[in-house]
Amino acid sequence: MTLRERLEADMKEALKAREAGRLRLSVVRLVRAGVRNAEIERGKVELDDAGVAAVVRREIKQREEVLPDYERAGRMDDVERIRAELAILREYLPAAASEEEIRRVVDEVAVEVGATGPRDMGAVMKGALARLAGRAEGAEVRRAVEARLRSG
Repeated sequence: MTLRERLEADMKEALKAREAGRLRLSVVRLVRAGVRNAEIERGKVELDDAGVAAVVRREIKQREEVLPDYERAGRMDDVERIRAELAILREYLPAAASEEEIRRVVDEVAVEVGATGPRDMGAVMKGALARLAGRAEGAEVRRAVEARLRSG
């Protein structure tokens, strides 16, 4: 089942759940609207799972950015709602790669491209990010690549 199909099924389920599924319905509708907008920006090209996951990550990032503001303002009802939305959104992302897995992928890519030093960072980053496909943040991968290239 693709991520798009899962969003569709979850929306139907939330509609059936009425009051109990109201928050999930709201979040799923926002994600689906974001997916449609991204497709329109790309010229009506249907997004694959990686594209849909990117939309979900963007929604997560938006909520994570405003959360401290609500906490400082003492708006605890909004803080709880945003945390609940974040929990729902995170269900749609693939499992995050562990540090060990990131290092393993970086090592494999470094060997494949014949990386010998810092000047090969771009090639290693490109290959590692492609293999980890949204399961790791770029900064985490960059740290692993820098450590690998420093050690040789």
